[in-house]
Amino acid sequence: MSSSIGRLAASLGITGAAGLLGLAARDRFQKKHTILRTFPVLGHARYAMEFIRPEIQQYFVENNYDGRPFDRDTRSMIYERAKGLDGEQAFGTERKVLRPGHDYLLHTMAPVETMQDEPRQRLGGPDCTQPYEVSLFNVSSMSFGALSANAVMAMNRGAALGGFSQETGEGGLSEYHLRHGGDLIWEFGSGYFGCRTREGRFNDEVFAEKAAKPQVKGILIKISQGAKPGIGGVLPGGKVTQEIADAREVPVGETCVSPAAHPEFSTPRELLGFVARVRRLAQGKPVGLKFCLGSRIEVLALCKAMRETGIAPDWITVDGSEGGTGAAPVEYEDAVGMPLTDGLITVTNALVGAGLRERIAIGVSGKVVGGADIVRRMALGADFANSARGMMMATGCIQAQRCNTNRCPSGVATQNPWLAHGVDVGDKSVRVRNYHVGTVRSAMRILASMGLRSFRDLGPEHVMHRIDSTSSASYKDLFDWLEVGSLLDGSAPGDWLRDWDRADPDSFQVPTHQHPRAA
Repeated sequence: MSSSIGRLAASLGITGAAGLLGLAARDRFQKKHTILRTFPVLGHARYAMEFIRPEIQQYFVENNYDGRPFDRDTRSMIYERAKGLDGEQAFGTERKVLRPGHDYLLHTMAPVETMQDEPRQRLGGPDCTQPYEVSLFNVSSMSFGALSANAVMAMNRGAALGGFSQETGEGGLSEYHLRHGGDLIWEFGSGYFGCRTREGRFNDEVFAEKAAKPQVKGILIKISQGAKPGIGGVLPGGKVTQEIADAREVPVGETCVSPAAHPEFSTPRELLGFVARVRRLAQGKPVGLKFCLGSRIEVLALCKAMRETGIAPDWITVDGSEGGTGAAPVEYEDAVGMPLTDGLITVTNALVGAGLRERIAIGVSGKVVGGADIVRRMALGADFANSARGMMMATGCIQAQRCNTNRCPSGVATQNPWLAHGVDVGDKSVRVRNYHVGTVRSAMRILASMGLRSFRDLGPEHVMHRIDSTSSASYKDLFDWLEVGSLLDGSAPGDWLRDWDRADPDSFQVPTHQHPRAA
């Protein structure tokens, strides 16, 4: 018996040694990896440590408040609310409240009673015949294909249970968005997935047929998105399965391209003509625009076009550059696009100064996950908020940051059937509903603590910004806030009037100052 075990151990030892020698030989003579070529076998330890670095960082290194994109305290709050708990924490804040950049809300010595019912925001201007009353907090744009079918269904069923809406993302109006009857905002982008011709143009007939579905409460035209503004996307043909092809109305197995710009328009005036066309085809349902801001001159050009044509979107969703649920080039994530606070203030001022604010609602998306986030954004001009990553975490996302690899361990952002099976639609839909309820309740409670009875009473004076360790200022004092129609009567600040003069309703081109360069 012992001799047999000895022979087996010797055999395994010889096999293992031979394997290591073979690996060493392969490492030594391959030419792609310098570390392996110089340190055969041992070099693999470096790649193994690099592979598990995110998990080591998240679970053993980072503090409760310094994780990115969302810290542990924030993730814990979302998970607790999704379970129907209050998201409470003992022993006081761990935030460095005297650090420059810290924002806080002003409460009052005379708080009022918390409102019982969530107020709604009407989406629908004078040209809309089927307005929609949207929740203060909704599921932001995420496509089937980026998310698993089970994740899409869990969010949709949660929206149906909680009475809020789900944006489809630009990947098409799939059967999974429709299965559980939740309210939908159908989003499409430059690829017109789900409503496109073979050549990639907008298909009026197909769009009209799908937009008539009762679950579709509004249409959102995506101009750009926070994580990667100004570029399109490519879905490799190998990922275009039959289900994804059906949702996007593209051939199975063929590479699917989203161009950077929309082929249906190229100027602000043409964009508004397209808005009117889409609204007519949707039988008067509200139509919105979504973009991450670049130059404010472009927004002012759009406002000029609205004034001249009389056409306006029913709402504008401002997407902050800090947003993003999928993959994007790291330099776009880090260095391109306007953060949500700056973008929101710019759009609010542009609409107010052009005398358009009362007919156009403003939504926001980009790291809005808690009640305080909603209150702060509404104080700076928003009417409602959307969340993508918050809803993902309520569905089970653990911030593994593998959304683009098809290996999402939680099954939320993958098309791998085994991994996606881990998302139980019944359980996770209740968690999505709970998260929505808890977050809206938190926003209403904070509002009452500020002594306000309506979200419309909020203003920039209610939000303070830490400038340095000894001083703070309100957003009311930090920014110019335009008066109604001040761009039209010439009473706006000089820099705003200068940009208003430069804005062209027939061009998105921003006039630039050319620096002299050597020949």
